[in-house]
Amino acid sequence: MSERRILRRIRGTDTSDGAGVKLKRVIGQPALDMLDPFLLLDEFRSDSADDYIAGFPEHPHRGFETVTYMLAGHMQHGDNHGNRGDLVPGSVQWMTAGRGILHSEMPQQENGLMWGFQLWVNLPASDKMTAPRYQDIAPERIPTVQPADGVTVKVIAGELAGAVGPVAGIPTAPVYLDIAVEPGAQVEIPLPEGHHAFAYVFDGTEAEVAGEKLARSELAVLSPGASVRIAGRAAPARVLLVAGRPLNEQVTRYGPFVMNTPEQIHEAIADFRAGKF
Repeated sequence: MSERRILRRIRGTDTSDGAGVKLKRVIGQPALDMLDPFLLLDEFRSDSADDYIAGFPEHPHRGFETVTYMLAGHMQHGDNHGNRGDLVPGSVQWMTAGRGILHSEMPQQENGLMWGFQLWVNLPASDKMTAPRYQDIAPERIPTVQPADGVTVKVIAGELAGAVGPVAGIPTAPVYLDIAVEPGAQVEIPLPEGHHAFAYVFDGTEAEVAGEKLARSELAVLSPGASVRIAGRAAPARVLLVAGRPLNEQVTRYGPFVMNTPEQIHEAIADFRAGKF
């Protein structure tokens, strides 16, 4: 089985989004504009309410999917179709914006740690104008497996060690794993060979990915291959391992709209202004 290696290393850059939420942007910055089909990866982490309390007030999306994975804190989401929900620690929301939605995510706390990720996943041209939908996944629905001694994995999407992640029906056939490794432990994780994949160390000081040290807040773009080896070093660590089928389509972006052509972007703006979302 061909093992993946590290092609590139990217460090997150500090920025803000929404109504001033401070975050670390890893994909969607000058050093890594996108990794087809992934358009953006943000990590938000702060125990200062000033960094997150204003949240993400109502904003539009069209043509892609947003994936929110909460590690700590509470976020309430809502949209202009009457959907409401509470994102609790350990929960995942996979939202398919499709043809258009107005969405908000607002903190439900005034102090304490707020920590999580938002990933943007592109939709193929054939699905960009599909009806919006949500997959709201409570923590207890996410299976946990131990594929090796000292290794615990939450399977959010994809399959591992007999467990199937609860996220289903996504065109890019994603794999989304939260991997915790103890010092000295190691595991070989199978991945679909043609998928683009990345690993991101988000807890602990460092981990070993594909035989190389990867530091906290560092993302590794992985080469093609059927598996990747993840190992612990001197201290426990957690690694986000994500893979998806590349679409190999033209991408035209304008803020919260991701389409294939400039004409479709103009149409999205006109539809939004006309209240058609």
